[in-house]
Amino acid sequence: LTVPGIRYVVDTGLARVNRYSHRSKVEQLQVEPVSQASANQRAGRCGRVAAGVCVRLYSEDDFRDRPQYSEPEILRSSLAGVILRMKALGLGDVERFPFLDPPAPRMVADGYQLLAELGAVNEANELTDIGRGLARFPMDPRVARMVLAAGRENCLAEILVIAAALEVDDPRERPLDRAEAADRAHERFQDGQSDFLALLKLWRHFEEAVEHRKSNRKLTAELREQFLSQRRLREWRDVHHQLAALVGEMNMRVNEKPATYEQVHRALITGLLGNVG
Repeated sequence: LTVPGIRYVVDTGLARVNRYSHRSKVEQLQVEPVSQASANQRAGRCGRVAAGVCVRLYSEDDFRDRPQYSEPEILRSSLAGVILRMKALGLGDVERFPFLDPPAPRMVADGYQLLAELGAVNEANELTDIGRGLARFPMDPRVARMVLAAGRENCLAEILVIAAALEVDDPRERPLDRAEAADRAHERFQDGQSDFLALLKLWRHFEEAVEHRKSNRKLTAELREQFLSQRRLREWRDVHHQLAALVGEMNMRVNEKPATYEQVHRALITGLLGNVG
């Protein structure tokens, strides 16, 4: 992307990198130094149409000690979704696929273990009916498993909202200089039983705000006062609409009667078994 008029770039040398931990079974955004190639790409943001200057907030020795290229994503992400998609498309076993950067056997085994916990593969590592259903969702298999379970638990309306929320960034903002004010504004969305139910409260609030505020300017101002990101809320809404359309194609019925706490959490637990305890 070339932005006219950009003459200066300040590079901290850091980036948030998505990295999977096989011990905790979760993906985390960790702050790590960027590679030399990424640093050079950042410098390239300036000087596209005229001479530019890049100020790096780290030493030349630090730059030279960094790896030349960033680690490929397939080497630092959970392979459960990759394995699931490959099996659904008939691409064979991940162990024998000719990746340019083959993942470690430990990561492959961990991916199979997660799929087994979700009921997506059998003892022979072949796709089950649940696995074929999960492969239709373009999302984390654990979140997709919650959606499938929600159909059985009759709480699909609530789980679709929660599943969409787990696929986007948290819309609640908490600037350091106004942390206390943000906490007070977010108190109305808290739920004593569950953080997941708090997401439902936030969703209903946004839906009501959109319905009753005809002016986009008023809605933007109101959300800003409540320390909520309108962009992230709309992204959440878009993902929800996409999931709703997908489950409709799968002939899954959305419940009209509000689900109970027990129904919602029975569905949630199916995708979080590996994180329990």
